[in-house]
Amino acid sequence: MAEEQQARMQNAVDSMVKDLERESIRKMQGRMFRCSAQCCENIGASMQQVHLCIERCHTPLSQAQSLVTSELERFQDRLARCTLHCNDKAKDSFDSGSKEAQVKAQLEGCVIKCAEEHMSLIPSMTRKLKDALADIEKKAQ
Repeated sequence: MAEEQQARMQNAVDSMVKDLERESIRKMQGRMFRCSAQCCENIGASMQQVHLCIERCHTPLSQAQSLVTSELERFQDRLARCTLHCNDKAKDSFDSGSKEAQVKAQLEGCVIKCAEEHMSLIPSMTRKLKDALADIEKKAQ
């Protein structure tokens, strides 16, 4: 049962990342490449000016990728802390004399609850990321 929840969670996160990539990141990549190409077409610019121009073109995409990565890491850390809490509770139950089958059931129920709670956070995390990516795009224009 916990494995099913884990698979559902992974699929939901993968789907969110794919949507963000399709809707925002890919557009930013296109803009970055077109902008970089324009930098290279400036014949009057020095090598350093071209380099700085290209760096400016890359900034919005770098910010977007960092934002998505840090948000996913934060989500993963929260889920891991929840799961560790479940493990601690199970160990405490086992140490206080509970039977192994009972402890396993308690652990699985707790882990499933963690997964369900975190699944419910995905829509708000998606909205937050979409809004933040839109802000990065606006600032880049």
